[in-house]
Amino acid sequence: MNETLEIKQDHKYVEVAERIETLIEKKVLKVGDKLLSVRALSKEQGISLSTAFQAYYMLESKGLIEARPQSGYYVKFSHAHTLDLPKTCDPPDDAIPVSVDDMINSVYVDLNNEKLLNFSMGAPAIELLPTAKLNKAVMHVLRQSKTCCLNYEHIQGNPALRKQIARQAFNWGGTPSEDDIIVTAGAVEALSLCVKAITKPGDAIAIESPTYFAIFQVLESHGLKVVEIPTDPLTGVDLDYLEKAIPRFDIKACLFVNNFNNPLGSCMPDEHKKRLVDMLAKKDIPLIEDDIYGELYFGKTRPKTCKTFDKKGLVLHCASFSKSLAPGYRIGWTIPGRFKEKVLRLKRMHTVSTNTLSQAAVADFLSNGRFELHLRHLRKALHTQSLRYVQAVSDYFPDDTCITRPQGGFTLWIEMNKKINGYKLHKRALKHNIGIAPGQIFSSQGRFENCFRISYGQPWTERIGQGLQMLGKLMKDMR
Repeated sequence: MNETLEIKQDHKYVEVAERIETLIEKKVLKVGDKLLSVRALSKEQGISLSTAFQAYYMLESKGLIEARPQSGYYVKFSHAHTLDLPKTCDPPDDAIPVSVDDMINSVYVDLNNEKLLNFSMGAPAIELLPTAKLNKAVMHVLRQSKTCCLNYEHIQGNPALRKQIARQAFNWGGTPSEDDIIVTAGAVEALSLCVKAITKPGDAIAIESPTYFAIFQVLESHGLKVVEIPTDPLTGVDLDYLEKAIPRFDIKACLFVNNFNNPLGSCMPDEHKKRLVDMLAKKDIPLIEDDIYGELYFGKTRPKTCKTFDKKGLVLHCASFSKSLAPGYRIGWTIPGRFKEKVLRLKRMHTVSTNTLSQAAVADFLSNGRFELHLRHLRKALHTQSLRYVQAVSDYFPDDTCITRPQGGFTLWIEMNKKINGYKLHKRALKHNIGIAPGQIFSSQGRFENCFRISYGQPWTERIGQGLQMLGKLMKDMR
């Protein structure tokens, strides 16, 4: 009797799971849609809680739905049309001087054009940011400040802000003190100061390939050569290749975005980060770590950083609030380890002090415990948006298109048929008021001609769906 009951229950959860799967395949339930809670499903279908849970577990194991902490179950993906991942690029043969192409100016010439559907901006939409609470923080610090924040701030940065950043480091396993941190005008200044502190003109520095074009601009300004390291769209830098490249190219430093690299969205596994730190420590090679996207993870826990495993002070950790809180406030920082005094001296020479009011406002916002709540909402929104964008790309783009599967950050990297040129697609898309970032700007050598990057920082709208559909049409016309 009991065995018969168990068989019926097994059959029931499979039946429920298959009906939900059919709804997903027919797109009645779309990517990002929230499902009934286990309790509600149990009540609606007249099944036990255990059976309802088993039905969701079956769908989760197929990759169709996912459980989000303290939020419930959501549609993750559809079997109907899944594109392949892009391929890892072949490495270049030489270390070369950096050359930043004029294409960058073409892509980012008019960022505030309201007519442009701009998929090229890797930043959160304003409506995803806590505008009212930040405004309240600004007014509060202005009232509290004896100088109305008109004074120069401490060269190293607002002490209260540095204290909050040190507390935030607990999330990635860091234990810095406020005295270890230097506040900067965004992450790019932090990167530039760190690069200047550890290199001299003509040195070779290893970077990911592809990588964010602003990194090329920083390295170009310091007269450095770059060695592009092949980067897997899931796991990041090819450490085996890097290990062989160090003596071959006489690499003096590395600059990597290990957590949700821009543009690939790759995340280096924590065990790889430890291996990377140990490898470089044996050769006494500094690592500049850009962790600007580290807090924007979609999983249950924040990925660690290379700084987590740093025992010799060779990792110069850089980050900012530009991608997670307030892009226009331009607040970044670095934890430069043994190079702190060099970085501080360079900041004194170049900028002296970072914006007083912005620092005070962010410190006040963080001190009230609002940041983590905001991040939870932002992560949820970005995750849902990423799934909707991926589904649309799968629906509208040619079948031979490849696309990344980021587990955090803002960006999708798209690899097209080799007959399609990313920059030409960019120029054609502009005629339809659509902006994309062609793949060539993510390589010092203008590679990745058949690739482009889009951002899913904007919440899904009908206009976005139409824009992606038009991109797909243009791609098909160019084949």
